[in-house]
Amino acid sequence: MILAIFISACILMVLCVLKFPTVKIKKKEIDTYWIPPLAGAILALIISGENRGEILSGLIADTSVNPVKILVLFISMTGLSIFLDETGFFSYVAGETVKRANCSQKRIFFYLYITVSVLTVFTSNDIIILTFTPFICCFAKRMRINPMPYLFAEFAGANTWSIFLIIGNPTNIYLASLGGIGFAEYIKLMWLPAVVAGLTAFAVTFLMFRKDLEKPMSPKEFEFSRIKDKVLLGTGLFFLSVCIILLAVSSYISLEMWIITLGIMALEFITVLIYCAFKRRRPKELVRCLKRMTYLLIPFVLSMFILVEALSGKNVTAIMGQALNSLGHSGIVYGFASALMANFVNNIPMSVLFESVISSSGAGREALLGAIVGSNIGALITPVGALAGIMWSGILKSYEVKFSVTDFIKYGGTIALFSLIFSTIIL
Repeated sequence: MILAIFISACILMVLCVLKFPTVKIKKKEIDTYWIPPLAGAILALIISGENRGEILSGLIADTSVNPVKILVLFISMTGLSIFLDETGFFSYVAGETVKRANCSQKRIFFYLYITVSVLTVFTSNDIIILTFTPFICCFAKRMRINPMPYLFAEFAGANTWSIFLIIGNPTNIYLASLGGIGFAEYIKLMWLPAVVAGLTAFAVTFLMFRKDLEKPMSPKEFEFSRIKDKVLLGTGLFFLSVCIILLAVSSYISLEMWIITLGIMALEFITVLIYCAFKRRRPKELVRCLKRMTYLLIPFVLSMFILVEALSGKNVTAIMGQALNSLGHSGIVYGFASALMANFVNNIPMSVLFESVISSSGAGREALLGAIVGSNIGALITPVGALAGIMWSGILKSYEVKFSVTDFIKYGGTIALFSLIFSTIIL
């Protein structure tokens, strides 16, 4: 019964993403992807009987994979990145990148990929996609060029270089926590697979679109973003830098990462409020930041955690793990399995599921690292693979960019295949 509920919740979630991604309530659009998992979790708790308390206790257990701690960590990092975006930083960087390309499509492609990759490493792939996608759509339309080479370069860069740091993706945080892997150790283990995946994605994307990139542009004037408040920009950059440094030494100062990110975000927001009060102006950047933060991720992750905990009690995840362990090289097997599974249930629920699969079957650290790689690169296969894909597709529709799920699979799937092969082999 629990397995049927889990499968039904996942199928309905995918249908929501593809057919009914949002609902309008009083002129406000709300995402729907979290509703089926929440309904499934409630139903699972109702029929769990005596096991209900054991399932719920996992939400507050003092363990490395406590979902509440992980959510606080990710949402806090997202808040720091979103505030930086609200200061105009990412749009400004995108504009400066294009300016320096001197109307060469190949140069724009190269500069854009480098910029997205570097920013993704230190911020968040979701924020980069939300910021750069509208810019690319507007710029390509104005310059009368095909936006697809740049859109896929952005999407591929954001979902491969996000492997580099533990904060690049919530799936990194969740799965690394299972193995007790801290910030610094994570870099030692994952920098090379991230570099290989990122360079492979760049090469494949460039080869697929090389003919488009050889075409001349018909440039027209394009209005680039400007930084309106340099003090707020400096504040955002300062606190993000301090946060990353503290995370890097967190294992040496015996301070949990979620406490660091939450504390830094709180200090940044207080600093902004004091500055705006001194300037006697409304803290509009902070208000917009708070509105944009991913609150719906909370019921989504907690619901999937409850469903997977219920499955674990029925030994379903242990059976899955034994089947995967029998296939051979764990890094490659779990890399491909996690990437494919992400496109059936989304990469965050997949990570919750694979955390249980790995721990219950006794799969080693190599399997864990493979699952981390797959959770990132799997986002390139279909729009369902990650929240980033869902947001990316929605933005393209709003800018009337001709695009289909078939196009996504054709281009993104090709990039994912080669990136997965080389990055999991290097593990």
